[in-house]
Amino acid sequence: MTNLRHPRSIAAVLAASALISGAAVAQTPPAATPAPAAPAATPAAAPEPDFTWTGNVGIFSQYIYRGVSQTNEKPALQGGFDLGHKSGLYAGVWGSNVSWISDGVPDASASVELDLYGGWKFELPADFTGDVGVLYYWYPGSYPSGMVKPNTTELYGALTWKFLTAKYSYSLGDTFGFDTSRGSDYIELNASYDVIDKVNDTFGKVTLEGHVGHQRFKGFGDYNYTDWKVGVSTDVLGTTVGIFVTGTDAEDALYTNRYGKQIADTQFVAYVKKTF
Repeated sequence: MTNLRHPRSIAAVLAASALISGAAVAQTPPAATPAPAAPAATPAAAPEPDFTWTGNVGIFSQYIYRGVSQTNEKPALQGGFDLGHKSGLYAGVWGSNVSWISDGVPDASASVELDLYGGWKFELPADFTGDVGVLYYWYPGSYPSGMVKPNTTELYGALTWKFLTAKYSYSLGDTFGFDTSRGSDYIELNASYDVIDKVNDTFGKVTLEGHVGHQRFKGFGDYNYTDWKVGVSTDVLGTTVGIFVTGTDAEDALYTNRYGKQIADTQFVAYVKKTF
């Protein structure tokens, strides 16, 4: 039972407790304010590799080169590899099935085109880039005695500004089977313009393509011609799908093979291509 006879004693006890608690609080140092966390270090950018590899493979409804069908309007399987150096130097190989040689000369047997090339790409002021190099077209196979082989070596130079590229190619010897045709050349203007960066999660950018070129065979002027091409392509789940139409003003009689096909006529091409 509480002793109520000594209220002063109770008050004294409460007062003493308060003083002791206050002293204890006063003697406790304030908690130190935590130092601000150091900002996370930004990861260093990976150094640019000295060399890069790229490859490509595609299926085409036919192989058209400079406006002329190389496969008698039949499908072509194509692909290649490129090795680039950070200095701008590069080298590569590209191949496709062909039939135009045996379509013209029945005793010839050459069904593959292999392109071996190397060059240098470099930056220029005002959004220009340059590209110079050498390209060797090789058609391995068997040929009848006395036939001029179609193997061809060209030097080339190109100048690109944004989506436009002008290119000039100069032959160093016999040109695609034309004897003593050194100095033949091809001049072209190409456009590749992205009209849409991305359609949706399935379809990527949409690109319009245009081309005009002129092939000149030194000493064989009747075979000279101008070609053109217009097309469109898009990315579908990382794969390029496209279609284009091409044509020339070449003399039909000179560009008709032994099967009666006018291989430089207006033609359509559809393709699927993967770059990796």
